[in-house]
Amino acid sequence: MSIYQLKSAFQSLLRPTVVQLAKLGVTANSVTLTAMLLSIALGVLLVCTTVAMFNLHNLQLVWLLLPVWLFLRMALNAIDGMLAREHQQKSHLGAILNEVGDVVSDLALSIPFVVLAWRFDDLVATLLMCSVLLVALLTEFIGVLGPMLGASRRYDGPLGKSDRAFMFGAVALAYGLGWISAGVTVLSWVFGVALLLSLLTCWNRIRAMLAEVNHA
Repeated sequence: MSIYQLKSAFQSLLRPTVVQLAKLGVTANSVTLTAMLLSIALGVLLVCTTVAMFNLHNLQLVWLLLPVWLFLRMALNAIDGMLAREHQQKSHLGAILNEVGDVVSDLALSIPFVVLAWRFDDLVATLLMCSVLLVALLTEFIGVLGPMLGASRRYDGPLGKSDRAFMFGAVALAYGLGWISAGVTVLSWVFGVALLLSLLTCWNRIRAMLAEVNHA
């Protein structure tokens, strides 16, 4: 089960907006680049405020921007795909930008959690989050291997891109509201669960991809 399975319903809600954007001349590639650049900007902002948060009060409130942006980013990711498929904007460059943009955005929005764990002086959480970053990249790499092997692009969970966004958005919300503080081991537990689910995601994608190829 993955949040990705709700994609079709989400797209239906966005379709009127996509039609209007297409009429205005907005391109899928411009949406993809915008989402990536804004993700990088927010990631840099979160890193800077987190480094300084023990010297200035209320900086943790900036983290409340993350769950809002993660939702908007999911919408933009759906919009660029719909513009490409439904409004004749598919291109090889667009396919590259889509995959690279997702990976760069994920990195930019995940690195602040590494910095947060480090500022909390939680070595275990820091190492776990670094591991989550690496395995998350691996899940996306495995996902794009599907077409190379004659299978589809794999989006299997339980911790795909949308699921990670939900999990880390919830952590950012909790921290921004002051529910997580230094000295608390919540981050270690959350990142540990995320690592295990990411590894399971890799396995599920490999298994589904091989099953698809063997039955072709």
